[in-house]
Amino acid sequence: MARHLTLVPAPDDPLALLEPLRACLAGTAPLAVLPAGPPAAVDAARAVLRPEEPLEEGADLVVVTSGSTGGGRAVLLPATALRASATATAERLGGPGAWLLALPVSAVAGLQVLCRSVLAGTTPTVLGRGEPLATAVARMPAGRRYAALVPTQLRRYLETEPAALRSFDAVLVGGAATDPGLLARAREAGVAVVTTYGMTETAGGCVYDGVPLDGVRVAVDDSGIRLAGPVLALGYRGDPAATAEAFAGGEFHTRDAGELIDGVLTVHGRLDDVVVTGGVNVAPQAVEGVLREHPSVADAVVFGRPDDEWGHRVVAAVVPAPGAAPDLAELRPWVTERLGAPSAPRELQLIEEIASLHTGKPDRRGVAAALSGGAA
Repeated sequence: MARHLTLVPAPDDPLALLEPLRACLAGTAPLAVLPAGPPAAVDAARAVLRPEEPLEEGADLVVVTSGSTGGGRAVLLPATALRASATATAERLGGPGAWLLALPVSAVAGLQVLCRSVLAGTTPTVLGRGEPLATAVARMPAGRRYAALVPTQLRRYLETEPAALRSFDAVLVGGAATDPGLLARAREAGVAVVTTYGMTETAGGCVYDGVPLDGVRVAVDDSGIRLAGPVLALGYRGDPAATAEAFAGGEFHTRDAGELIDGVLTVHGRLDDVVVTGGVNVAPQAVEGVLREHPSVADAVVFGRPDDEWGHRVVAAVVPAPGAAPDLAELRPWVTERLGAPSAPRELQLIEEIASLHTGKPDRRGVAAALSGGAA
């Protein structure tokens, strides 16, 4: 008998998803959570989820990706992958515990906080919009406590509520590349930060602090990082061609650049994002990290634009620090000293904020598309 998806709008109270997820993890009621946002985004997600069509065999949770490499896709996750991910995470962190939910439940990172809680028999504490972190922590039960954040949240709470961050036994940070400087400051402040690498296609983070979770296999070559193991998705909803390409040979081909040394993975960023300028490969994430360390910069995204002389030029879109007005004359030498001259931006645009995808990742492509003029 054909199975069909149950589509659930992202609820105001994420705890309303606990029971549907319990059935999903038992393999009895396939589920998809629509992202919150403007009607166009919801309609786009509904279109790739195809609720009117029978669901592919073995799928229990379908999650729409952020579309950071183009259009969003609906990823087919079996309950076995979700359980394998949650179990391996608990083992790596030192045992089950109570979770803080501070991420959107339409994305895999937020959904996994709920899944881990269901499997651990605990109820997560939801961080309310605008609620101080310390207030939410005070509502958490005693025992082991965990949180999952994106780098922007870690940066914010490290500046405003470091004591609340220190109360967690582990703070998972993923969803986007985390600046080494930010990680160093967090660890110096006594925060138990754990970097995670993974994606919807791997049921969330599957490499912690560079080391794969139990059962996860990692390989790296010129085509990028490849991941395998029990956490893998089945493929993409209604797209067998894309599934065959991305999951060839029983591995997920990430299109991320990286290196594997003595079993420890270092991720350099998307191969698609690399800016080739003057014949030199520049990783935008590395430039962003250095820019964020400048006292005049609150946040930054970096991308490339065609250039007659250099092939592509490095462009920085920067959110100024309060009261600051950074310019190229001060930012280029700052980056050159740390990463070399090719990485130094040749174009600067000052913006008020950096838009995020529904996953919490910075929308690098969206910012690049919006800033079609007005260069400094």
